Formats: sequence, structure tokens, C-alpha cells
Amino acid sequence: MTSTNQDNTQEHHHFKIFKPYNCLSQFKQEKMKNKKLLGDFYDFPDNTMAIGRLDHDSEGLLLLTTDGMTSHKVRNKSIEKEYYVQVDGLVTGDAVMKLQKGVEITVSGKKYLTLPCKAFAIDGEPKLPARGRNIRHPKHGPTSWISITISEGKKRQIRKMTAAVGFPTLRLVRVRIGDIHITNLMPGDVVPLSNVNDALN
Repeated sequence: MTSTNQDNTQEHHHFKIFKPYNCLSQFKQEKMKNKKLLGDFYDFPDNTMAIGRLDHDSEGLLLLTTDGMTSHKVRNKSIEKEYYVQVDGLVTGDAVMKLQKGVEITVSGKKYLTLPCKAFAIDGEPKLPARGRNIRHPKHGPTSWISITISEGKKRQIRKMTAAVGFPTLRLVRVRIGDIHITNLMPGDVVPLSNVNDALN
């Protein structure tokens, strides 16, 4: 009786997408919802999964893969994720310092102290595509932008962090994961990636 060796290796596929505002980070529609899904923007291979998620009202860089190991690496290793955050009001140096040191938020009904992170005020407005829906009317007061870089990912963490220092988030855009940047993508743009694991080391 002879046995044959089968090559079970699979060529995996990786992508980055600029997830638009009001789009779900998933492929299956939820009941009673009528929102854009990731599959509406590209003909992804079977078994493609989003690595993590962005809330429907958050935008920016989202990675997708057919490789569970790559997904695990992004989720469980301390890989930096940078966000540009438009907040209500003119952010102060004291607020930025508090963000850097860690602030107390609520996670699953319990108090949680965020890890120290990188944060700084952005001078002016970053170069980003328009959201497609007005943030709010200027008569309601000024807004400002902050860059916040974290390596953890609690639910709605960035929004909770800025609220904790007195500056509620108005717009949230993820611009970087590891060394993978959103560059000049427009909302809904999808780009296949070949060296995703190298960029996440």
C-alpha cells in the first residue's frame, strides 16, 4: 500500500481598503440594516475575512485576508494602529498629555485604564477625502484634529478616550496599521497586498 503526499499549501490573498463612512466591516448583512458591505466594493476571493473592524461610523484603513494566521498576528501582536481624529473644540496640550499617559474608560461595564499611547495635535486639517456627509455646521463652534496611535483595540476605544478628556470625537479615520498606510486611497478603494506580513513585523 502506498501513500501520496499532498501539497496542502494555499496561496493566500491580502488586501487593504479605505472603509467608507456608514459601511459595515463585514460581508453578511445584518437583520433590519441596509448598509454597504465590504463585498460591495471588490470581488474578493472566497474565505476573505476582515482583520478586526471599524464601526460603521468610522472610516479608513481596514486589512482583509484569506489567511487566519495573518489575522491572528494583527489581532494579537502589539502592532500600532494610527488614527486621525476630529474632535469637538480646540484640543488642549493638557488633554493630549492625558491621552498619552492613559485615561480611564468603560469596557463591558467595567472601568479600564488605557495603555500609554502616542498622541499629538495636528496643525490644521489633514489631507483626507470628504466624508460625504457634513460633520456639523461651523456655527456650532470650532473643531480640531489629533493623531492617536494605539496597539490595543477595545470597542470604540478612541471615541471613549477623547470623550474622557473632554473632546468628543466627530470623525474617526484610521490611517496606518504597522507600516501599511492608507496613502492616497479614496473611500471604497481596494488594493491587493503582497508583503503584508513584512509590513507588520
